Amino acid sequence: MASEEDEATKVDAPHAQRGSVTPRSHDSDSVERTDLDFDVDLPTCDMRGGHTRPDLPTSVRPAPRRTEEPTPGRTSDSLASFGSLASSETKSSSVTLGEAMQLQDFERARWFVRVAVIVCVVVVLPLPWLGGHPVMAAVFGVSMLVCGVASGWLAWHLRDPSQFSMRRMIAVGFVLTAGALVSVAYTGVFSPAVAAIPFGLAFIGLSRSARGTLAIYLTCAMVYGLGAGAMIVGLVDDPGLITADHLPVLNRLALLGLTETIFFATYLVSRFSYRAAEQSLTQHDRAVRQLAAREALLKEARFDLEGALRARGLGRFTDEVVGDYRLGALLGRGGMGEVYDAVHIDTEEVAAVKLLHAQVLNDVEAVARFMRECRVAAMIDVPNVVRVVGTSDEVAPIPYIAMERLHGQDLSDHLRARGPLKLAEVIRCVREVGAGLDAAREHGIVHRDIKPRNLFLAELDDGSSTWKILDFGISKLLTEATMTHQHMVGTPSYMAPEQANAAEVSHRTDLYALGVIAYRALTGRPAFSGDGVPQILYQVIHGMPPRPSLVARCPADVDRVLMIAMAKDPDDRFDSGEGLAMSLEAAARRRLPSELRERAEALEVKHPWAQS
Repeated sequence: MASEEDEATKVDAPHAQRGSVTPRSHDSDSVERTDLDFDVDLPTCDMRGGHTRPDLPTSVRPAPRRTEEPTPGRTSDSLASFGSLASSETKSSSVTLGEAMQLQDFERARWFVRVAVIVCVVVVLPLPWLGGHPVMAAVFGVSMLVCGVASGWLAWHLRDPSQFSMRRMIAVGFVLTAGALVSVAYTGVFSPAVAAIPFGLAFIGLSRSARGTLAIYLTCAMVYGLGAGAMIVGLVDDPGLITADHLPVLNRLALLGLTETIFFATYLVSRFSYRAAEQSLTQHDRAVRQLAAREALLKEARFDLEGALRARGLGRFTDEVVGDYRLGALLGRGGMGEVYDAVHIDTEEVAAVKLLHAQVLNDVEAVARFMRECRVAAMIDVPNVVRVVGTSDEVAPIPYIAMERLHGQDLSDHLRARGPLKLAEVIRCVREVGAGLDAAREHGIVHRDIKPRNLFLAELDDGSSTWKILDFGISKLLTEATMTHQHMVGTPSYMAPEQANAAEVSHRTDLYALGVIAYRALTGRPAFSGDGVPQILYQVIHGMPPRPSLVARCPADVDRVLMIAMAKDPDDRFDSGEGLAMSLEAAARRRLPSELRERAEALEVKHPWAQS
C-alpha cells in the first residue's frame, strides 16, 4: 500500500525537501517550523502550463462505477457482489470478515444439499420392500420427495453465488428437519434414522444464522422428545419398523435422554466451532490491516528520511542580508525556492524566510504567484493560521516572505510517532483547523492543499498548544482568477473530487480535505491510496475508504459525520469547519441529530463505504 502523501511529485518542485523545520533542542520530537516549507514527501501535484505529467491527464478518467454494488454493513438476501467473491479471480486481500463467513456458508450449503438429494433418492428406492405401517410408509415417501425437491431447488439456485440466501437455507433446513422426523417416526425412534438429525444439526450449526440454528435444534429436540416419550409411556402406538418394546420403560427413557444429549452436544459443538472460526478470521483481518498501515507508515518515513538527509546545510544566501533579515542555515530546498533560518537585523526576532531560486526570478508567473502567496498569507490573522511577520516589496530584487517560527510537530510526524489519535484529539484538531479554514473563507481564500504536513501542533509560550494551518502556496482567492488556469493542484490523497477533475473549488474543498485528515488521524490509515497518482485519483473520484468504525473503535455516528464530510458532491458536505467540528462532537456522544443521520445514510446509498 502506498502512503497517502508519497504518491505524487510536485511538478514545479521535483526535488522538494522539508525546509522550515529546525530542532529547538536535541529532542527529536520538538522541531521549529514555518508554514512555507517544502515537503520532503513530495506530495503536491500542480498541473500548470509548461509542466507535464504524462501519466495523469487521460488515465484518471475511469469508467463509471457500477450501480449494483451493495452497501457494506447491510444484510441482503441476494448480494450482487458475492458472485465475484466465489470466483477464482477473487483476491483474498479484498475479502472482508463478513464475506469470508458467508463464503463458507455458501460452499457448505452447496455440498450439503447435493448430499441431501442423493440421500432422499437412496432411502426411497427400497420403500416398496420395507413394509411397515402403510400410512406411515406413504407419508415417509411423500416427505422424502418433498425433501429431495427442496434440496434440488436450493442446489439449483446455488449454481449462482449471488443467489445465496441464508433465509432460503434456513427454510430448506426446516423442510429437511420435518423429513428427518417423519423418517424417524416411520423407521422407529431408536432406529439408525435418528442419526440424520445430528448430521443436519452439525451442518446448520456452522452457519451464521444463530436464531435459525437455535430454532431448528429446538424443533428437533422437542418434537423428537415429545413423540418418543409418548410412545415409551404408551400414550400412542409406536408405528416404527424397529421398536424397543422389549426393553423396560426406564431403559427406553435412558436411551431417549442419551439421544437428546447427543442432539444438544452436536448443537453446542457446531456453534462453538463457528465462533472459533469467526474469531480466527477476525484476528487474521486485524493483522492484515495492521500490516497495511505499517507499510504505509514505513513509506512515509522513508521519504521523510531521504529529504531530511538532503535538506540541511549551507545555502547560497547563508550569512547574507535579504531585506530586513540575516539568513542562517538552509532549512529546506524545493524546485521553486529555499527556506532559511533567519534573524531580524534590528529586533533579532527569529523567523524562517522563504526565497525564490535565482533561475525562477525570470519566470514572471512564478514571481507573481509568490507575491500573491505573500498577500494571501498576510490577510489572515487568527491563532489557527501561521503568522506572517514580514514580506518584501514587489519590486525587491529577491522576493521573500518571513513567517513566525513554530515549535512543535506537524500532524504527519505526530501520527508517525504516536499512531492514530484518540477521538477527542481528532475533534480538537478538527475544531481548531476548522476555525482557521472559516477565517480563510471570510477572506475569500481556498487553501487547496490541506494535508497532515500542513497542519502543525504549535507549542505556545504559556505551555499550551494549538493547531495551525501552514503553507498557502497554492491557495486561491475566490475574487480573482486562479494562477493555475484550472489545472489540477493539490495533494492526490487529500484532493477533493472537484480538484481531481480540475473543476471549480470552494471552501468546501478544504473541508473535504479536513474530513479526510480526520479519517487518517482516527484510523491510522490513508483514506485513499494506490500504486500511483492515477489510481489514487480514481479512488478519490469514485471510491470510499472502509467504514471508520470497522478500522478504529468509534461510534457509528462518527461514520455518518465523515460520510458527509467526504461527500463527492460539494453541496452534500458541511458548510463550515465549525459545523463539522460540532457534528463530530455530537457523534462522539452518540447524539447526532436525526437529520444528519438520514443525510449520511442517503449519501452511503450513492457511495457506500469500501468493504476492505
